[in-house]
Amino acid sequence: QVQLVESGGGLVQAGGSLRLSCAASGRTASGNPMAWFRQAPGKERAFVASISWSGGSTRYGDSVKGRFTISRDNAKNTVYLQMNSLKPEDTAVYYCAADTTYRYINIVPTSGYDYWGQGTQVTVSA
Repeated sequence: QVQLVESGGGLVQAGGSLRLSCAASGRTASGNPMAWFRQAPGKERAFVASISWSGGSTRYGDSVKGRFTISRDNAKNTVYLQMNSLKPEDTAVYYCAADTTYRYINIVPTSGYDYWGQGTQVTVSA
């Protein structure tokens, strides 16, 4: 069982930066691949970035490559998403996710996550 709580969302101007955090707790909170997804109004939830349990491997969606960086601090059971050069099209609710299927396996899935946070709103103004 994993509980995920996101924080750090808000309103920012285009070109600005935000850092999202996701704190994991629960019996199986550690050792899982983690990811960020986002859902814009009227659109399906989309993959943003993922990171292996060790932090050694990452993957990114095409629209955020070179602008966003995912990282994790396993001592704190926390995953981060540093978002730079933000664009209005980055406006969405951002969700943190954990995949307990691959606990302690160095894999970086882009789908199939089984635990989700409640989401945090990111709004980028033009």
